[in-house]
Amino acid sequence: MRWHDVQQNSDDWYAMRLGKATASKFSCFMANDGKAFGDPAKDYALQLALEQATGRKAEYSFTNEHMERGHEQEPVARMLYEDEYFVEVTNGGFFDWDTYGDSPDGLVGDDGVVEIKSVIAKTHYATLRRDSFDPSYRWQLVGHLDCTGRQWVDFISYCADFPEGKQLLVYRLTRDECADELRRLHERRKQFLSLTGEILFSLGAQAA
Repeated sequence: MRWHDVQQNSDDWYAMRLGKATASKFSCFMANDGKAFGDPAKDYALQLALEQATGRKAEYSFTNEHMERGHEQEPVARMLYEDEYFVEVTNGGFFDWDTYGDSPDGLVGDDGVVEIKSVIAKTHYATLRRDSFDPSYRWQLVGHLDCTGRQWVDFISYCADFPEGKQLLVYRLTRDECADELRRLHERRKQFLSLTGEILFSLGAQAA
């Protein structure tokens, strides 16, 4: 594993992720774990194979207003988290495992990782009522722990529309809590990367 001190959404960051399965998309192939891969996993495998074959980003990704708002408000959420928990969040960079990798939103000390979601009021309220992170992000959080080798990840939900004291919600997941999921991730990811390789071979191309 190599860690690269690069900024998210920079040209270097995009280049390092090209053709690699990343933690933010692990849920695609972890769905239906133990069964055949579904369409989302097959589509993602095709995207990665195309990126490996051509050396350029496939036209599968997109941005929308929610993603753009998240990028704008993430520094505010990070600052509030640092103030509330008396910690410093440093650059997450990119954890490069050659065929897969991870870009956490930040690192805390030697043991921690943060995942920051700047969300609309409806989503934030659902998280508040649930008193836990959205289960749809669980495999991304498990992926953070796996790829970084760290001991815990804090899921941070931020919404500026809420009153002070409720704008920031933080829920922690530790390695001890997801030991079985880490094992399942290793097995399923190996199968998924094999599928990606098969698609690449069928394209009659070598990785760029």
